[in-house]
Amino acid sequence: MKTTLSLHSLKPLLILVLAYGFAFTATAQNYYPADVGNTWVLEDAEERRIYSLEGPETFEGAEVITLKIEIEELDTGDLIDTDKYFLTVGSEDIKLHGTILEEAAIGGIVTTDFSTPATFFPLNLTAGDKWQIIADATVELNGLSIPAESTTHLEVVAFEDLQTPAGTFQNCAKVELALVFSAGGFINVESTTYQWLAPDLGPVQYQNSEGLVSTLVSSNLLTAPEVPDTTAEDMMPEPSEPSEEETMPEPVPYDVTGDGIVNILDLTFVASRFGESDPKADVNGDGIVNILDLVLVAQNFSS
Repeated sequence: MKTTLSLHSLKPLLILVLAYGFAFTATAQNYYPADVGNTWVLEDAEERRIYSLEGPETFEGAEVITLKIEIEELDTGDLIDTDKYFLTVGSEDIKLHGTILEEAAIGGIVTTDFSTPATFFPLNLTAGDKWQIIADATVELNGLSIPAESTTHLEVVAFEDLQTPAGTFQNCAKVELALVFSAGGFINVESTTYQWLAPDLGPVQYQNSEGLVSTLVSSNLLTAPEVPDTTAEDMMPEPSEPSEEETMPEPVPYDVTGDGIVNILDLTFVASRFGESDPKADVNGDGIVNILDLVLVAQNFSS
């Protein structure tokens, strides 16, 4: 089986790699949910990487899930290339059955052959974990088929909290990918990249060998805020607490004591201020408390 490689990107290397460091885990902390239909979009200053899980389909006689990575130019939206990784989820790890890599710039295709499926990612992920992916490939370059070898050493080097345009994620596994690639005795490449994976979400950040960092901008796994169901009754305004003014009874004319009724107490109140200018007792408002005020109060006794 064959593999196509562009010299400037050496995509085959990245193959196994997790060039983009994808991982599936079936542990309590799933660092790569392997459900068909899941998508992730990462961006750096130049490119957009769209990751999607499709399938199932058959590859070399095995039913697999396809991890597809499409790379676009950020400014134009032009598709640069599409890579496919064929995976199955086992009881202890994720197996890599093969890859097909398209290099649009040269019109080539890279196919990597695993006679025995390789461990793509272990299910148990803890700091200090190490594993490797060894692959044989054929590089189609200028009409020539060049045998190639690739070894990727992987290690979980840290757990970190990350802030991205899509949100802040805690306890992200930082995986180092150290690649050694050779082809035809004249192509020799060594590179180190990093992939950060958030628990129960997947890839949230990627750093290439040149230090360019891509971060998560969207994923269908991100939970949207819940919108409660509303009914006509829910939409009715909440009754407001009555103000002090609203709870006070309407004033009763000539009720100078303020007890809500005009009686002998009001008459006594006015009489006690006879000859004064108390405005509360001066019910007719002529400036002085006199017989007229007493008559008004008496005439308006409550029945």
